[in-house]
Amino acid sequence: MSEAPSTSAVYEPLKTLCRDCGWRDPGLTALPRCPGCSSPRLIRHEELGSLFIAHVDCDAFYASVEKRDDPTLADKPLIIGGGKRGVVSTACYIARLSGVRSAMPMFKALELCPKAVVLSPNIGKYVEVSRQIRAKFDALTPLVEPLSLDEAFLDLGGTERLHGSPPSAILASLAKEIETEIGVSISTGLAPNKFLAKIASDLDKPRGFTVIGAAEAADFLAVQPVSIIWGVGAVFAEKLRADGFHTLADLRRVETADLFRLYGSMGARLSRLSWGQDERAVSPHSAPKSLSAETTFSEDVSDRDLLDGHLWRLAEKVAARLKAKELAGRVVTLKLKTSRFKTITRRATLPHPSDLADETYRAAASMLQCTLTAGTCFRLIGVGISDLHIKTSVPPRQINLLDNGAERREGAERAMDELRKRFGAASVQKGRIFR
Repeated sequence: MSEAPSTSAVYEPLKTLCRDCGWRDPGLTALPRCPGCSSPRLIRHEELGSLFIAHVDCDAFYASVEKRDDPTLADKPLIIGGGKRGVVSTACYIARLSGVRSAMPMFKALELCPKAVVLSPNIGKYVEVSRQIRAKFDALTPLVEPLSLDEAFLDLGGTERLHGSPPSAILASLAKEIETEIGVSISTGLAPNKFLAKIASDLDKPRGFTVIGAAEAADFLAVQPVSIIWGVGAVFAEKLRADGFHTLADLRRVETADLFRLYGSMGARLSRLSWGQDERAVSPHSAPKSLSAETTFSEDVSDRDLLDGHLWRLAEKVAARLKAKELAGRVVTLKLKTSRFKTITRRATLPHPSDLADETYRAAASMLQCTLTAGTCFRLIGVGISDLHIKTSVPPRQINLLDNGAERREGAERAMDELRKRFGAASVQKGRIFR
């Protein structure tokens, strides 16, 4: 039996690479431009020929797709998001110059950038573009770990012989191919591990390609804020700063055992990552823990039918994401936020993992029915699904003797999915979407 290629293979001596034409040099050339194509986009790094863990992130993905499809938007600030009481899903880089950021309330974004064009998200279109990009990842390596529609880790260890190029050159060609053939740009981080690769991909957006090598990692990380660690949100970052930990160098001054006592298992993780140590493998089978969709209303809503219509649309969005990722979920969550900003959550467990909008909707609608009280107004409604499973690992479902219409509704939904694949996401709809 032949052995699998080693991820510690020694690649060709390479320290300089042109991102546009692929010209390579074994040394750290001081040339300002590529001698092959005159491009200034040269990557120079001592470890360029030996690193193989990458994080690839599409640049302002939703906005980039919309600008690709409507060239009149090319030079305009563009925000993808909800109404005035919604939030920003993403913003193009022109809008970001005005301070607009993802998850920012729409009213605040429009105050900062009043001339912005605002479009509602078209998830079906973004899922299809994501599939095209994912196919290009899969053509390079079987070790692809998607994090969302627009980003993934790639392990290119041992692929040099297959592709005839070291990973850095393969990734540069990939970026050019995606931009030329699909019409969106990506930024790439290349490093010895996932933690460093993800940091690197965010350092030079858009159209960036940043390398963080093993030799420089400790010095580079020492001055970085604690918030750079993946998983450290705003609240936890504030707690760390209150405890005297402002930079990763501050974390290093404390023993791992002491950090563990302070923050549990997260403390041990902080200790390792502060030194750039990350042993996690790129896992193509790691599924997200949950998927969800929500909408914030422009005006408070109490009408049962209106809420039900929104519930169906959200269930369809969640189901589309499940189907795109070939996942099925078992626990349905309903989220409501009242006009007084009180958040209400309800959960229900399905009898079997499902990717059907119909089953997600029915579970959520039942919970909504039990939650509504006369006079209560809501500003937000959301649907989520968790306890996710890879679809192919889910055993065949049993016939539901208590719901004679379940099999018929599933057949109708699968047929609708096929029609949408052929004729577009809006080609066929259920009547309840118009409530």
